[in-house]
Amino acid sequence: MRPEKTNFSFGMSRSQRPMHTYSIIARDPETGKFGAAVQSHWFAVGTICLWAEPGIGAVATQALVDPGYGKLGLELMRAGKSAPDALKGLLAADEFRETRQVAVIDSMGLVMAHTGGKTIPAAGHHVGKEYSVQANMMLNDRVWPAMALAFETATGDLAGRMMATLEAGQAAGGDVRGQQSAALVVVTGEPTGRPWTDRTFDLRVDDHPRPLEELRRLIVLQRAYNHMNAGDKAMEHRNHPKALEEYGAAAGLAPENLEVVYWHAVALVNMQRLDDALPLFRSVFARDRSWVTLTPRLVAAELIPDDPQLIKRICEA
Repeated sequence: MRPEKTNFSFGMSRSQRPMHTYSIIARDPETGKFGAAVQSHWFAVGTICLWAEPGIGAVATQALVDPGYGKLGLELMRAGKSAPDALKGLLAADEFRETRQVAVIDSMGLVMAHTGGKTIPAAGHHVGKEYSVQANMMLNDRVWPAMALAFETATGDLAGRMMATLEAGQAAGGDVRGQQSAALVVVTGEPTGRPWTDRTFDLRVDDHPRPLEELRRLIVLQRAYNHMNAGDKAMEHRNHPKALEEYGAAAGLAPENLEVVYWHAVALVNMQRLDDALPLFRSVFARDRSWVTLTPRLVAAELIPDDPQLIKRICEA
């Protein structure tokens, strides 16, 4: 890494880092959600390469990366520029454009990608309908075609399709240096005014011998916790049937997660289904007695009935 002076009229930072990698950006036409995912043999690749904003679009910036492409690309699209116009403007202002690899997608699904002539081979990109895959410093030139095919043929939600795309890139050869980190982001198609809910997936594996395996595990866990969050919201509104539905879905995804199992049991208690709840409490308490300590404290928060005999039965499960 070496700092160099920039002549960007947009005020882009000239901080460069050699993020040689492969990635995907995409828009789900059914939900309007935007996503971006990446893997690289570089520490914490997701902190620099992936940029996404609800209702605006997504950017992947890599090779001899300047993160300003992400920040300014989103700003330009927020101001009304299309993805192609935004990227063209940024490239025109960058004297080091030939060292860059960048892809941009906007709220209309318009996509543009750039692979500079000085990026390290094997390097290239493929722009498809509402997505782009791009890669540089790959073992071979089969990586991005394999990624494109995987995304176009995968089923499921956007996170799952992007995960399959990264795995296809790795199976085709991946980064010539091997694996180290990966990341995946999905944001809503329209902002809700609650940024903490607009990022439905925001996952990073910063340093791992098999980052894609770990990222896939985290995606499943995130889905489970998305259900948990919906269950918690239902509990706040005393909608016990909805809470039970959400906690049950979470338990199906993460049956070994004590948090998931415990709150599923609490929801059953509030549905007056103690006999169904007790085996779940028992399985949690057998593995960690701290949950026994927690249980009576739920009364003060009105998350469980104020019934000493009931609490006693649960804690003795």
